[in-house]
Amino acid sequence: MRFWAFFWIVVLVGAAGAQAPDTRTTVSGTVYDSLARAPLPGAVVQLVAADTRTRFSGTAVSDSLGRFTIGDVPAGRYLLGFLHPVLDSLGMEPLLRELNIVGVVPVRAELAIPSPARLRAAICGPRSAADSGAMVVGVVRDARDHAATPNVGVTGMWVEFSLTRGRLERQMPRLVVTTAANGWFAMCSLPGAGTIALMASRGADSTDLIEVDVPPERFLRRDLYIGPALVINDAQGSDTLVRRSHRRGGDGRLSGVVVTAIGGRPLADAQVRIRDGPETRANERGEWTLAGAPIGTRMLEVRAVGYYPDYRPVDVVTGAAPVRTALSTMKAVLDTVRVMAERVSNRNMIEFNERRRGGIGRYLTAADVERRQPIVTSDLFRNMPGLRLERAEIGDTQLLMRGTFEEVCVPSVYIDGRYMRDLSADDIDSWVKPREIAGMEVYVGPHVPAQFNTGLAGGGAAGGQSCGAIVIWTKSMPPMGRSPD
Repeated sequence: MRFWAFFWIVVLVGAAGAQAPDTRTTVSGTVYDSLARAPLPGAVVQLVAADTRTRFSGTAVSDSLGRFTIGDVPAGRYLLGFLHPVLDSLGMEPLLRELNIVGVVPVRAELAIPSPARLRAAICGPRSAADSGAMVVGVVRDARDHAATPNVGVTGMWVEFSLTRGRLERQMPRLVVTTAANGWFAMCSLPGAGTIALMASRGADSTDLIEVDVPPERFLRRDLYIGPALVINDAQGSDTLVRRSHRRGGDGRLSGVVVTAIGGRPLADAQVRIRDGPETRANERGEWTLAGAPIGTRMLEVRAVGYYPDYRPVDVVTGAAPVRTALSTMKAVLDTVRVMAERVSNRNMIEFNERRRGGIGRYLTAADVERRQPIVTSDLFRNMPGLRLERAEIGDTQLLMRGTFEEVCVPSVYIDGRYMRDLSADDIDSWVKPREIAGMEVYVGPHVPAQFNTGLAGGGAAGGQSCGAIVIWTKSMPPMGRSPD
């Protein structure tokens, strides 16, 4: 009798336990991108049981603010992590976090991509934490199908100046790495500030030599797309020079809009082109479309008369988002400068005269300019040996120079000691009037002084060497050391 009583007690207790409510809760939080210093949308967050007693798994996608919520989670021990293309670019496996869930109390869990300092230490080694250098990571992909591409050479280059025996010498170090099986690459111990040029190539496929600025945190993520480029050779003769241009084409297509930086007004007739590739003009709404462009990561140039040109890397691939470009006027780019004394101008002109006495270039003084009586500044180049002006079918008049490594190339232009990227002859005419010129210097190839040889990838000859330089000093020049920002 006691045995049956005990049996019924056990059965009743078991029945009561079976009828007890199931304890479930929610797991929520935010996914944060420490590199961009912003929430990370579109991350696939997964919660998976870490023991055999629980067979629960849940998935959620972070919203535009990086938030996620997974509901109906029973008690147990779990692993929480997330997947995102950024992790692929960093060459990282999913980051996992262990959670112990007990009862019905909601659980809050924060997820994040590691900080730049932790990533540098993890990828480049512990000593990189104290190193002032920067690093670049990314994935090289095929522009045709976006597949990660192994065994691709990625080259990084930058400009360094050193003072040797009283002379300022210019060097261009380079670092070459090869992508892994998943297309990932990493470059360590790069300059901690300034501009770095990158290029990826394998066989006939490559990117352009693109320029990227090192961010303050000294960590940069940049994926690269390699693709073929059809080269079209054109030869044009003249009395003094033979121009051989290399235009590149393909089946790529890119679109965008050009507006003013202040007010966002459309910039009609702005010139848009891929370097050494197709070009077009923006319509009255500032919209443009480039067809027949080489696919892959390329350099896009956008210019408009009276505005500072924009020069940026773009990915010419299927599904590329439209490119929005906001151009600033020269007045917006350069702060107002008040010259309180003549000493700065005098010092610059003293150095100008010292170089003129050295005789390694061609020089014009204000008196020389006045004797020639030019209508516009570019008239001074028309009768100068080694220089020519060429009117493009679409675009402004280009200033060309006899090159060292090429028969003709585009020189760098400096105004009052400042490097002005990609100025056409028309741009020079609009920014500098003949009556404003205090002096002009013209240098060809290897004879360019180091301080006027800072162009990294634009307009130069092979290997990043400078084509030449045209330096214009105005009568109201600002101090040399002042930043344009």
